[in-house]
Amino acid sequence: MKKDIEQRLAALRDVMRRESIDAFIFSSTDPHNGEYIPAHWEGRKWISGFDGSAGTAVVTMNNAALWTDSRYFIAAEKQLEDTEYKLMKDGIEGTPSIIDWLGMKLSIVQSPVVGVDGMVNSAAFVETLIAGLRANGGITVRTNYDPLAVIWEDRPAIPIDEIVVHPLRYAGEDCKSKISNIRAYLRDMHAEGILISTLDDVAWILNLRGSDVHCNPVFISYLIITHKAVTLFVDSRKLTSDVKLYLHEEGIKVENYTDISKALVKYKEYNILLDKNEINYTLYNKVSCQKVNLPSPVPYLKAHKNATEIEGFHKAMLRDGVAMVKFLRWLKLSVEAGGQTEISVSNKLTSLRAEQDLFMGVSFDTIVAYQEHGAIVHYEPTQDTDVQLQPKGLLLIDSGAQYLDGTTDITRTIALGEVTEEQRKVYTLVLKGHIQLSMLKFPRGASGTQIDAIARKDMWNEGYNFLHGTGHGVGSYLNVHEGPHQIRMEYKPAPLVEGMTVTDEPGLYLAGRFGVRIENMLLTVPYKETEFGRFLGFEPLTLCPIDLYPVNIAMLTQEEIDWLNNYHKTVYDRLSPLLDYEDRQWLKDATRLI
Repeated sequence: MKKDIEQRLAALRDVMRRESIDAFIFSSTDPHNGEYIPAHWEGRKWISGFDGSAGTAVVTMNNAALWTDSRYFIAAEKQLEDTEYKLMKDGIEGTPSIIDWLGMKLSIVQSPVVGVDGMVNSAAFVETLIAGLRANGGITVRTNYDPLAVIWEDRPAIPIDEIVVHPLRYAGEDCKSKISNIRAYLRDMHAEGILISTLDDVAWILNLRGSDVHCNPVFISYLIITHKAVTLFVDSRKLTSDVKLYLHEEGIKVENYTDISKALVKYKEYNILLDKNEINYTLYNKVSCQKVNLPSPVPYLKAHKNATEIEGFHKAMLRDGVAMVKFLRWLKLSVEAGGQTEISVSNKLTSLRAEQDLFMGVSFDTIVAYQEHGAIVHYEPTQDTDVQLQPKGLLLIDSGAQYLDGTTDITRTIALGEVTEEQRKVYTLVLKGHIQLSMLKFPRGASGTQIDAIARKDMWNEGYNFLHGTGHGVGSYLNVHEGPHQIRMEYKPAPLVEGMTVTDEPGLYLAGRFGVRIENMLLTVPYKETEFGRFLGFEPLTLCPIDLYPVNIAMLTQEEIDWLNNYHKTVYDRLSPLLDYEDRQWLKDATRLI
């Protein structure tokens, strides 16, 4: 692989030389600003060898560097080893920004030019880049060239898998109603139309699902909504006769996916709403009419789950909980018997989920991380890294499933046997953070940033911290990561309102030793209304016992003990009727009072 990277960099630099480009930036996105993307657009992974979901590779004629966040520091360091790429730890003091780094590296070049593909980078990102590089040495940015089209000889094709209709009994709101709500927002913003390019937004609006992106039931497309018409831009080979009929009945016009640029050039309305953080730079600049630069309303509408979606989440969690109980009962016995590895455990969990009704696949690649692997936040076992599990230490399992009525995301850290006092302390600190956030009551409209410290307070008191977010939204049989709301240290102003799903997943990671994360999905629910306004709280959606063995009970407050006992009672009451005798007895012990 290292030799492949050398050859790819050499080929890239040959092309850059011919095109008079002094540096090229490879982001992790696609034309739809996706987090998880089809293989066709995995250019950053191809050119660098780093396979994390977030990162930016930058290549000059003499240097190469890759920026990524704390989730991937350890993994990136290993994957970039023995290549010329230098790891840049984003968010860490002393790490230069891409703009500053390019300013330094290109300071000796006369009239330097930096390339970035305008089709796979948002308008907001490219405009910031252009302004920053202009101020940092007068560097020019070229946006109309994709070197991968020349040097990536076996580049995967854009998927053409079939689209299916997502039934109203799971969606809870029909397509016409959703479009009507979007049009109402457009009227309020004095906008004549909107371009939707984010794939899960398109899928949600139209109540359609696909399989173009690994683990995410979406399909490659664009959507233009005006007050007069709705047009879907999609490869017609993806449309079955049933979907064609459905689109016709819903009044949706269909045009070819590749004609989106022409459609924007010919767009005849007075103005169009474009979200610079979602629309790619090239398409943004195809529009000649007045642009209304505002956030799209769709992420907010999608994040506020309707009653049918909430009911679906509850049902999906029951089935997922059954699978998790069967798995956890099997796990310790099988590890004690010997022969289990991270990969075999991952396969077993997937097979138990696959037995459940409405299962459509995993919602992300399962993380099964034993001992020191647990300190690698987004570790995924491979044939090269897979290790045998021993009846001792900690096993971190972060997993989820796609069901037709909901998407799940859960992390449990399991003691496979004896654990150290340090592991007990760290495990209990994480548990305290998880419980404190789950118990929190807060004013309606508070942002995730304003409540994030609650999950970290006890860790901070002991001098510990984690650098990833504490929580993210989850789609309804859609993407496992969903905005606009998040719970994290970095400022995210999106307000929390009732009906939003969000994860609660604090963690601590001790490099080379072990990691701990505990995650439930939560539903934001009304709490009370007072003279000071409306207050909200969280209801746990996830139904699965939290391992009690590694807990240092002396570190828990009585309030935290009560929460844990009440949560475990709920888990037992809801899951036990669905289990056989052996599983039920195991669950009774796993949810015992402490």
